[in-house]
Amino acid sequence: MTEKTAVVNQPAPEFTVNAFQNEEIKKISLKDYRGKWVVLVFYPADFTFICPTELGELADNYERFKALNVEVLSVSTDTAFTHKAWHDSSPTIKKINYPMLADTDGSMCKAYGTYIEGEGLSLRGTFIVDPDGVLKAYELHDNSIGRSSAELLRKVEAAKHVREHPGLVCPASWVPGKETLKPGVDLVGKI
Repeated sequence: MTEKTAVVNQPAPEFTVNAFQNEEIKKISLKDYRGKWVVLVFYPADFTFICPTELGELADNYERFKALNVEVLSVSTDTAFTHKAWHDSSPTIKKINYPMLADTDGSMCKAYGTYIEGEGLSLRGTFIVDPDGVLKAYELHDNSIGRSSAELLRKVEAAKHVREHPGLVCPASWVPGKETLKPGVDLVGKI
């Protein structure tokens, strides 16, 4: 098994893969998105049960992500042609306007630590990459547990806030408009 190279506060693993977006198949690289936040959403496979609920919810919130200067990229080990077939046959997936990446050899999944050896599939993994290409947060889920776009948006907003306000940190469940903390100034436990 290839060792995971995705480490928080280090450059996110680079990639160049085929992707399906807006009725076309094209090459996509992480470096294409320098200057933007990137949310990578790894999922097991097209034509499954939980995946369309997650990807559909992301599609429903895509404009909110874009308003934050975020590009959403979904990733599975399916081919770009399979993504297109799923897009063409599912009303939920048809709503997707963000790129659907095809990690057919599993190299992205391996680099990000989501690859399931022996199955050729990915765990549910979510990664937030800042505009400089640095990994700021990630989470991995068992494939039976779906994720929340609302929580993902909150995490992106928190990551953006601390980037734009050096020296401040976001406490538990922080949302825009709530108070932040300044380490060394605010007392522990005071929120």
